[in-house]
Amino acid sequence: MPDDIDDLIVAVERLINQVLHWTPSRWGAASSVSEPATPNRASEHRSRGDVFHALVQRIADLAATAEGEPRRAVPRLDNDLALPDQLLVVTQDLIRAKPDAETVTAAMAAVREARTALWG
Repeated sequence: MPDDIDDLIVAVERLINQVLHWTPSRWGAASSVSEPATPNRASEHRSRGDVFHALVQRIADLAATAEGEPRRAVPRLDNDLALPDQLLVVTQDLIRAKPDAETVTAAMAAVREARTALWG
């Protein structure tokens, strides 16, 4: 297992601990990430829940690839309060897959990008 896996575990645990107390309204607040404008729609900010779910999906995709399995959509549950648990589960899946250093680096980058989007 790459040495950086410990850094990934710490980064994910830190992120989870920082959002565990969030209320539904805080999850629904706009993040610093926006969807681009289209001819029929103005640019819209994505919610913090959307950003966090995208991180969960990214880590799940990395785990599936590391396991040699097809990628599957992670369900977006009705309650954003479940998002930290989803991140924990998919991160554990990734760790069990014994990812290579490149995959761990990609996971760390995804966590950093999510943090930036959540807090600017």
